[in-house]
Amino acid sequence: MIVEDEKRLALSLAKGLTAEGYAVDVVHDGREGLYRASEGSYDLVILDIMLPGLNGYRVCAALRAAGHEVPILMLTAKDGEYDEAEGLDTGADDYLTKPFSYVVLVARVKALLRRGGQGAGASPVHVQGDLKVDTAARRVFLGEDEVTLTAKEFAVLEQLVVRAGEVVSKSEILEHVWDFAYEGDPNIVEVYVSTLRRKLRAGLIRTVRGAGYRLEKER
Repeated sequence: MIVEDEKRLALSLAKGLTAEGYAVDVVHDGREGLYRASEGSYDLVILDIMLPGLNGYRVCAALRAAGHEVPILMLTAKDGEYDEAEGLDTGADDYLTKPFSYVVLVARVKALLRRGGQGAGASPVHVQGDLKVDTAARRVFLGEDEVTLTAKEFAVLEQLVVRAGEVVSKSEILEHVWDFAYEGDPNIVEVYVSTLRRKLRAGLIRTVRGAGYRLEKER
């Protein structure tokens, strides 16, 4: 999730990270960011410091006080050792000062996702029967064979596998994978689900009529 009130920057980052294969949510307010981060199962939060509602320091501190261990990368237009120390003292994992290189940001994101996967939090590897999805390495295996997926195919599968056994609506998949700006045909989700069934296994993803899709939970 990106919590950034500069809408052009937020949209630019969301488009770039989506192109890298990540599912991205964007909010522009500190209070909304805190609520979404508390309720959602995010792998990483990119958090601006100067936000309306609640500033990034307070959002970060509140998440840590509530026991949320999601990796947090702080962004700020400020520059100074005190600001960095304050950000890290509230529980942020990394800190990036604007203006920054997009390449550097992506490198930091990947490093935090790897580090988060090695910690005590949720594992980035999801196993359902003979299906294994590594959300940090962006790799999918069916039995011993690796399955090659496009960035969008992986993002759709990721939304289903992290909520295995639950029904995920078409609108939720659109919001996470194609982001809030998508204005195309919503039936694009059906196309990608059909492709995943063909590449993986036909019965793995069930259609729940009128509700969405469910990835069958297997042991």
